[in-house]
Amino acid sequence: MSVKKEILWRVAIVYIIFLLSGFAIIGRVIYLQVFEKEKWQAKAGDFSIKTMSIPADRGSIYAADGRLLASSIPHYEIRFDAKCPNLTDKIFNAGIDSLSMMLSRLFRDKSTQQYKNELVEARKTGRRYQLVKTGVTYNQLKELKTYPIFRLGQFKGGFIYMQESRRVRPHQTLAGRLIGYTTQDPQGNVVGIEGAYNDQLAGTEGIRLMQRLSGNVWMPMNDRNEIEPKDGQDVITTIDVTLQDVAHKALLQQLVSQDAHHGSVILMEVRTGEVRAMVNLGKDDDGRYLEIQNYAVGESTEPGSTFKLPVLMAALEDGVVALGDTIDTGNGTFNIYDIVIRDDQYEQGGYGKITVEEVFEYSSNVGMAKIISEAYKNNEHHFIDRLYHMGLNEKLEIDIIGEGRPEIKYPGDPYWSGISLAMMSHGYEVRLTPLQTLAFYNAIANHGKMVKPMFVKELRYHGKVVKRFDTQVLKSSVCSRSTLRQVHQILKGVVESGTARNLRDDKIIIAGKTGTNQIYNKEYGYKSKSEVSYQASFVGYFPADDPMYSCIVVVNSPSKNVYYGNQVAGPVFLEIARKVYSTSIEMHPALKAGSNKVPETPYSKDGNRDELKKVLQQLDLPLDNKNTSAFWVNTEKRADVIAFEEREIIENLTPNVEGMGAKDAIYLLENAGFLVEIKGYGSVKSQSVSPGTRIRKGTKITLEMSFS
Repeated sequence: MSVKKEILWRVAIVYIIFLLSGFAIIGRVIYLQVFEKEKWQAKAGDFSIKTMSIPADRGSIYAADGRLLASSIPHYEIRFDAKCPNLTDKIFNAGIDSLSMMLSRLFRDKSTQQYKNELVEARKTGRRYQLVKTGVTYNQLKELKTYPIFRLGQFKGGFIYMQESRRVRPHQTLAGRLIGYTTQDPQGNVVGIEGAYNDQLAGTEGIRLMQRLSGNVWMPMNDRNEIEPKDGQDVITTIDVTLQDVAHKALLQQLVSQDAHHGSVILMEVRTGEVRAMVNLGKDDDGRYLEIQNYAVGESTEPGSTFKLPVLMAALEDGVVALGDTIDTGNGTFNIYDIVIRDDQYEQGGYGKITVEEVFEYSSNVGMAKIISEAYKNNEHHFIDRLYHMGLNEKLEIDIIGEGRPEIKYPGDPYWSGISLAMMSHGYEVRLTPLQTLAFYNAIANHGKMVKPMFVKELRYHGKVVKRFDTQVLKSSVCSRSTLRQVHQILKGVVESGTARNLRDDKIIIAGKTGTNQIYNKEYGYKSKSEVSYQASFVGYFPADDPMYSCIVVVNSPSKNVYYGNQVAGPVFLEIARKVYSTSIEMHPALKAGSNKVPETPYSKDGNRDELKKVLQQLDLPLDNKNTSAFWVNTEKRADVIAFEEREIIENLTPNVEGMGAKDAIYLLENAGFLVEIKGYGSVKSQSVSPGTRIRKGTKITLEMSFS
């Protein structure tokens, strides 16, 4: 054989060997992919590990008095590792019947046989992460840990649980937009206090090792986390739940009555700027009023006549006008270029000649337009500078995201015109949010000092204060003391003899300003389908002579042909003021020292001797309990003393709880084995199961309560 042929032969042999090897590899790949796919996927799962972030327990949000506004309630997802290496057939078969029966009794969603079939099937197919139940409570989890098979834990019994949290609000939609929420969308939507303090509430995530199983399912490798999450901080707000509820109901009633589109209310403490209530209600597509948007913070609109206060203050500060000066408002109309400014009374002939003080109290658009147009003609810059000096062009920079931007244009701006001064004088061609308007009026009530509205007082971690927020002063004074005294006078005059006379009250004196303005829309101006939409508002403070609270009410687009601020927004303000007055001890004058006459002995409910004794002693009421050492007592009102008498409670016999309060009655009856239902309020008037009847545990007993 020639050398050439020998070489070719050897090359051919090598080629054939490589070719056969390639076919063998391809065949092996096909075999593994088709016939041993599940086997190798399962093995691959044994070596696939990743870390998973464990969310921390989110902090809670509380009202100023400690009542819960929002909290995360832990719930658990229960899984079963049917292929747990240490779970033998003997253990599984011995416990599966009992486990299935107990799961059925606990959750009441499937029969015993259904649970058994699912778990047995999971065992047969070797499922490593079989879902048993979601939304399991902590108490249910504790009970599950005692069940057959599950009591052996994850590595011996295949019992796996994962914690998840649900955000709940005990007061449901109350202050919903202010409390807010966070979302996980790409935009990172954050709303209200939940959004503003998300970093503090969220806490620090933990880490858990997860193992991948077949089907791309991930299972925890250990019972505990590798790094435990750190709980979030609690937020203590300034909100008063009682006042929030009052404001909510008052606004809702008026919105329904006037078939308005939306409205908002803010109640603020004058000295500190702490917001006690904020309500935002808008009508949805089904006609329901819900907390859809935070109009109070985010809706920047033309404020109307409530803006007349800073406008007149600018004129008073410059000395271009005095409250006693006379202004001729004529027949209630004022022509300037191509527009006509009108007073509400123009159809009745107008106000004629009135003082500057009356211009404000009657809310004369013509009077204000004449004052400002004449005083600042050719000096518009100075007028706007005055408004800027009061801080009206600046955002409040509150923590809550979404504050609307105030707009007060400056001479030379593209939209400045020859009518701008006249229009701004009665609240047009400017824009403010309700909160910005209230902050200014609050400054007037606070001796000229403008403070930043506060929504949060403290941050706490497991009950310990980690940060306290103090009042922030935005402007030490918005005007001179002389101007301040004058505006206090005219704001009281609005209620005493001006446009808000319907808000006069015998007990509480209110100072404030009404606002009624047409609503401008970029698409159709001030009219839609030949109809004008209005915004009604009232903003002020009380008590007028020693202000403690400021408040603003705004109602947008009332549709019942009633749209004036005193008629639509004013009644809501008055109702809130009356409620605050009735619940604030500091607003009431101290009682004068009387005679030494002993007051009449009060009535007392029956109940627990020690608790009754403690209360009566704290109230410094005379007590006679010498004749009894019993745990439960009846009380008897005598001429000058409250006496205790023993109330006999016999074991296994229905106790007599008539005359007791709900707390003591429920304690006695539930400990005796009854299921208690309460109807009404006060003390127990009657009970459905007669006293002395032999007790049958689980029996329902109804208590009728009464104050009489």
